[in-house]
Parts: sequence; structure tokens; C-alpha cells
Amino acid sequence: MVRVIYLLAQSDRNYRQQLVAASVNGERWKKRDGKGLITDREMVNLAQNLHGWTESVYKFGCDIIHLSKLHDHRSRDGFLALDASEREDIIRHLRYYHGGPSSETPIFADLVPLLPRVFEKIADNLECYVKTLESGGDLDERSI
Repeated sequence: MVRVIYLLAQSDRNYRQQLVAASVNGERWKKRDGKGLITDREMVNLAQNLHGWTESVYKFGCDIIHLSKLHDHRSRDGFLALDASEREDIIRHLRYYHGGPSSETPIFADLVPLLPRVFEKIADNLECYVKTLESGGDLDERSI
């Protein structure tokens, strides 16, 4: 989502197309002047300045992905195996944007009921941004 927001923020259509082509070809994104690469941090900062929620979604995604390698939830709670900062990011995002979990010290089972709503919201937002991008739109109040 952060990449799509970054693309929408580019008013130069030729440059935007270069970035899309780089994505399709599995290449890193280069800065407009060709000197250096665009970092995730630059994209997150731009998106965060445009929408106050994007850094939270980005952190949530980065942190929650770590649960995939800790998938044996029958023998241990993968959520509790995450770093404390990752757990805090996830809990903060869920509480602020999705109303839970209510437990003072949540475990993975407390998150499970919230996750479908979270992923649906992220997917819906991404779909809206991609449609705007496909139609040649820009990142402004009218199109998003």
C-alpha cells in the first residue's frame, strides 16, 4: 500500500511509469535523478505525511508477518514470541483502529477475531488506491 501511495504522489507520469516498470521487472526503485534508491523509509515518510495512518499500517504489516515463521500456535503462542516492540505496535494499531483487543496482556487467540476486519480494511483501501492508479489519477482529496 505504501508503494501505491508513493506512486500516486508522483505527478510526473513518465517517472511513475518507470517505477511501475521497475516493480514488474523485480528491480529496485531509483530516485528521479537516478542517484540512489528509494528506501521503504522514504515511502513510509511520504505516505505518513499524506495520511496519518499509513505508518501504523506499515508497522502492523511488518510485525505481523513475523508470525508466519512462528506458525505452530498449538504448541506455543507465536505472538508472545515476537519482540515486545512488535507486540506493542500490533496491539496499538488494533486498539486504535479496530477496537481491541481488550485484554491487558493479549495472546494470539485475542487477536484472531480482529484480523479478518483488519485485512479486509487494508485490502479495501489498497483496491481503492490501485483503481485510482490504474485510471491515471493522482493522490488528492477527490480521488482517494
